[in-house]
Amino acid sequence: MPPKKIIIDCDPGIDDALAITLAHGSPALSIVGITTVGGNVDLGQTTGNALRLREFLGFPGVPVTAGSAGALLRARVDAAEVHGPLGLGEARLPEATLPVREGHAADFIIETLKDAPGEITLVAIGPLTNVALALLKEPRIAEWAREFAILGGSYTRGNFSPAAEFNIAADPEAAAIAFGAGWTVTMLGLDVSRQALAVGKVVDRMRAMGRLGADLLVPCVEFYGMVTADEGPAIHDACAIAYLIDPALVTLEPAVVQVETAGRFTSGMTVTDFALAGRAPNALVGTSLDVSGFWDLVLNVYEDVARRIG
Repeated sequence: MPPKKIIIDCDPGIDDALAITLAHGSPALSIVGITTVGGNVDLGQTTGNALRLREFLGFPGVPVTAGSAGALLRARVDAAEVHGPLGLGEARLPEATLPVREGHAADFIIETLKDAPGEITLVAIGPLTNVALALLKEPRIAEWAREFAILGGSYTRGNFSPAAEFNIAADPEAAAIAFGAGWTVTMLGLDVSRQALAVGKVVDRMRAMGRLGADLLVPCVEFYGMVTADEGPAIHDACAIAYLIDPALVTLEPAVVQVETAGRFTSGMTVTDFALAGRAPNALVGTSLDVSGFWDLVLNVYEDVARRIG
């Protein structure tokens, strides 16, 4: 099978960096572009991190295009307290020498999907502002995308607030546009990603991965949270990429998902109704993860990347 072509819309971010590493390393995927958005840290830093990752990991021919610095209608929020002021925890990658692509991320998404309708999957692992802007400018991208998958949302609880997951809460209006665009959103939320814990044996394998482990993986994961034999931080965004590589890793259920934009306490909540009652679903919602299969896939790919970069 030829590799699945993907655009990664992201806000690197520790878990974005781990997801990009997985996408680059897997022979099942081909990254045709990376677009950046303000989210975990500000747009200048997320874009700079994407550029550094591109050169450190070794895919210089993939364009990186910057997008929106903040939400459509709201003040910008970030998660620098989780990811560190530079966005990649304790990782310090060399400065990039290759430039960002000119233009706006939304236009890159439109042009790329238009040129290859039905061929390219759009995967968003940050706030959905760029996706919403692209949809507002050209609604037909919902027809042109092979699939639209996100790391975001939850049908149980949040991490930005009790009700809302960060990527959705950072721009609820954008998320509402994305869920209402007419495509089926594959929603891989906290209910899946909180199962992907980097416990001690996982980090031990990362530690043996040369420069990749020493300079990127371990400084990211250990900054993210305490690691013990049974507990560790969730590496959320990699779940979306792992699903694209092997969909069998995730259990999906059809649902109607609506995004709360007006609630005083629930803004950004992905209100998920699995009782369709004759309605057409607008989403496939991840409900469980094959954890051992996930880590087998992720660590094997990381080891391949580590061998390539020394």
